[in-house]
Amino acid sequence: MSKKRTPLIDPSAVADPRRRDVLKLSGLAGLALAGSALLPAEARVPFGVARTGSATATEGAVVPFSTAATPIRPPAVPLAVRQPYLSTWLPATLLPGTSPQFWQIDPSHLDATSTNATGMVGLARIDGVAWLFMGDGKIVRDIPDGNHGKAHTVEDYPRAMQQTALHITATRSCFTLQGGGVELSVDFLSPVESGDARRQSIPMSYVRVSARSADGAAHAVQIYMEITGDWASGDHAQEVVIARGDSKAARTWTLALAKPQPLTEQHEFAAWGHVVWSTPNRTGISMQAGDCLKVRRRFVEHGSLDGRNDAQQSTIKSMPALALAVDLGRCGTSAIGVDFVVGQVREQSINYLGKPLNALWTHHFGDWKTMLDFFHGDATAARARADTLDAKITRDARAAGGGHYEGLCVLALRQAYGGTELVLGPDGSPWAFLKEISSDGNVSTVDVLFPASPVWMYLDPDYLRMLLLPLLDYAEKGGWPKTFAEHDVGSSYPQASGHNDGKEEDMPVEETGDMLIMMAAYLRRVPRAEARAFATRHYPLLKKWAGYLEKNLPDPGFQNQTDDFAGSIAHSVNLSLKGIVALAAMGQVAELVGRATEVAHYQQRARKDIAYWAKRAKDPKAPHLDLTYHDAGGQGTWGTLYNGFADTLLGTGLIPPQVRVMQANWYRQQCNAFGLPLQVPHSYAKSDWELFTAA
Repeated sequence: MSKKRTPLIDPSAVADPRRRDVLKLSGLAGLALAGSALLPAEARVPFGVARTGSATATEGAVVPFSTAATPIRPPAVPLAVRQPYLSTWLPATLLPGTSPQFWQIDPSHLDATSTNATGMVGLARIDGVAWLFMGDGKIVRDIPDGNHGKAHTVEDYPRAMQQTALHITATRSCFTLQGGGVELSVDFLSPVESGDARRQSIPMSYVRVSARSADGAAHAVQIYMEITGDWASGDHAQEVVIARGDSKAARTWTLALAKPQPLTEQHEFAAWGHVVWSTPNRTGISMQAGDCLKVRRRFVEHGSLDGRNDAQQSTIKSMPALALAVDLGRCGTSAIGVDFVVGQVREQSINYLGKPLNALWTHHFGDWKTMLDFFHGDATAARARADTLDAKITRDARAAGGGHYEGLCVLALRQAYGGTELVLGPDGSPWAFLKEISSDGNVSTVDVLFPASPVWMYLDPDYLRMLLLPLLDYAEKGGWPKTFAEHDVGSSYPQASGHNDGKEEDMPVEETGDMLIMMAAYLRRVPRAEARAFATRHYPLLKKWAGYLEKNLPDPGFQNQTDDFAGSIAHSVNLSLKGIVALAAMGQVAELVGRATEVAHYQQRARKDIAYWAKRAKDPKAPHLDLTYHDAGGQGTWGTLYNGFADTLLGTGLIPPQVRVMQANWYRQQCNAFGLPLQVPHSYAKSDWELFTAA
């Protein structure tokens, strides 16, 4: 499937169907009413529903129920998002009753034996009463059978806590819930460690659960958290191995395929390495692995787990649970919390041109247990750094575009970093690879890196350099045979096997322009001496790519481009603009390396081409630019001129001011239900290019 054909859908529409069973009962309040019949007599607490949609967790205490989110409601909430194989999201805004899942996979890629679920369930036992606060957490209860006078087993949910708030920042998703007189905070922190490659390379994420009294009385609280076997693979027929992996500082479960396949995928999951599920070593911890229904029942009845591992080797289909329980003691008005860590650990990450490359974390830590202990010990400092970063992005985003724009920025940050991972390059220096997610699965796709690149231009230019390195290296000495920039360095992640036969999804002007623009943008953001050295090292390749553009501009022929679902195009106004700005970018690179003659050459060529562009791109009958020169695409066609962003980004000053004003006025009149159309006559829009156009 082409990488840009993935339809935009409501993730909840493809969620685990069991979630619908929860919502059939009058919200979660009704769920708790139904589930209360299954609780022991001493656990039953009156539970009512207010007419306004609020619910009482205890008699007389009104708890506001809310599925709202700030600063905006996301289509899916990021939970543990650190790299391509540790990317778990909530396809809803309601934490209890919804099963988390691996990043959105096209449903057509799934069959009866596969899923993209990554089950995670949370229960809080408050004064002997079990409450669901996360996930699709069925339990099993034995009840009397009135017809036969004997007990039988019934599946159902425990009562659910009421979610009162969801706040999303650049690094966190923070849920607040109430029930049983207790307020629970569940914070998912996926650190973004700009400028710190060692910490950024750690493939792990935090979950912190903290409890405090909401009614002024002290409450006995135990917390249960589990992950299920489907974290190992999307193929439910696979056998998994579950084992203890305790270290000096932590109590840990590990989950791995019984028959791993190094450097391959199964339904987009990594088919090698192992998942870790861990909590710091402390008093009050208990553990258990086995049938998820039985393990949850043990906690509901006793508030602790029995230490057994009844799922040492089982199939994913049997839904084994890896559970951790922590007794928080009696909670008053001051919050008491516990950290959990989930990770996906692989020593080898990428096969680059036939050579397996190790994950960067292996350079900094002796083994994964040492890394895990460090990560646990770093939790408090990581939260402090996250606070600082969150405040910076919130401040800058609001200043630029207000609260809604803040919402887009905080969601984009984890998504961008979460599509990448750090490795040890062939020369022993850090490299970063990007996976083209939810589509082709290509390795380090240039025209996917390009729309994500503003994240690193803003926050961490050196990370952008590390992402560019594999693309530069492959074109310089890896066997890429063509004179323009490659589309990617491998058809299927994690196999960065290149395209030495020249057979790939060629986008000549698109990818070449992207590479030159990103190089110039990076060089503007680092110290001049460092920029000069990097530009000099790669100048011969960049000059070759610029030469290709010169031969094919200002009017490129019939070519594919990043919006490949729309098909190849000839005489494209937007694609031509990218190439022209890229030539001006090459002039900036030439200036850095002291090539005065070439600086003048590229500047003059860019000005000459933009004059050609401005004259031929204008629609003769309407106040806008056409989709193609002289409206070759048909009368009245026009497109989103998102490639003009690079002109502003690099300060090249090529687009005439009157053209900017004309286009802005035209676009203001053309928005539909989806936003600004990508190109007419189609009505669909793309959020990345809308934002580039606005910028």
